[in-house]
Amino acid sequence: MSDEDFQPAAKGRYRGILWVGVAWFALALAVGATQLLARIPVPAPQVVLAGLTVALLAAYAKSTTVHSWVQRLPLRALVLFHVTRLVGFYFLYLCSRGELPAAFAVPGGCGDIAVAVSALVLAGISSDTRAGHRVYLAWNIFGLMDILFVVVNAARLGFADPHSMAVLTRLPLSLLPTFLVPLIIAGHIVVFARLRAAPDAAVTPTSR
Repeated sequence: MSDEDFQPAAKGRYRGILWVGVAWFALALAVGATQLLARIPVPAPQVVLAGLTVALLAAYAKSTTVHSWVQRLPLRALVLFHVTRLVGFYFLYLCSRGELPAAFAVPGGCGDIAVAVSALVLAGISSDTRAGHRVYLAWNIFGLMDILFVVVNAARLGFADPHSMAVLTRLPLSLLPTFLVPLIIAGHIVVFARLRAAPDAAVTPTSR
């Protein structure tokens, strides 16, 4: 942690990031409450998701404040955020009620559950060893592939039958494309960047 992190100005900027996040979440709730996503055709929801993801990554790459704040987060914290993907259980529940197609809920739900549970296990492993570094990298690749599959599969099924994916346009699942999934995808990219930035830290036989 640098001296800058103790300066009032720096703390103020970090609080600003928090308030932006709160405002974004409130807007996402409003979009879900008004069912705005239900009134725009596919692939507009996917375009919104992609735009939010790009905006997050641009902020991380271009904003010194955002980059500094994210870099201060422990790698384990970035991994544990993916426990939110236990939402996969809800996918399976909705599938059992006939509210989500099995073609989406089963692979997407099972994949998300696997990523979330493995994130809990991974958080207990140090990334400072060669083996730990490789495990983090493998998990991150799997997690990113899974979420991209979920997004593409949702778009494919939405094109074929928009009604079949209607539950994703209403609360609480409307928060996935408008809030959670952009954070998940951007989070995976940040983990890749963190692992790549410190390859020499992962060559020790034991954690430091």
